[in-house]
Amino acid sequence: MKYGEIKFNDIANGEGVRTSLFVSGCTHHCKECFNPETWSFDYGDEFTEKTQQQIIDSLEPFWIDGLSLLGGEPFEPENQHALLPFLKKVKQIYPQKTIWCYSGYTFEELTGESRAITEITKDMLLLIDVLVDGEFKIELKNISLKFRGSTNQRIIDVKKTLETGKIQIYLD
Repeated sequence: MKYGEIKFNDIANGEGVRTSLFVSGCTHHCKECFNPETWSFDYGDEFTEKTQQQIIDSLEPFWIDGLSLLGGEPFEPENQHALLPFLKKVKQIYPQKTIWCYSGYTFEELTGESRAITEITKDMLLLIDVLVDGEFKIELKNISLKFRGSTNQRIIDVKKTLETGKIQIYLD
């Protein structure tokens, strides 16, 4: 897997101060996407052990609330296989830190039938605390929204949603 960028001390992509990883590869191609260079699976740098360790080290300070995954598309099948072992390691080392994930897939697509579903999709979802789901839609763009770009996108508490079987919107 490749990634386009890592933002340290990021305050725009989830609650609190975070490290944000922008993975490469996305087949959604949302109109007026803010990061179209990451559509290509070949864009950016290799997601190496050294890169992973750099991210893990960046999560250590008490003021870092967690990790955010963006893209590109973290739930592209090609990306899931690289991200799952990394997310397991992050949760093992920092169980108190939250993992946010931004995906163009809806929660229903990630738990039902879609091209994103692999044998490890559910395992990856179990490691994510908050999912911002749905494609960015330019016709529904609203710059006053917190942590999302268009009104169709939801901020989902993944743990509560999986427990109840009903979408639970994350309340901050």
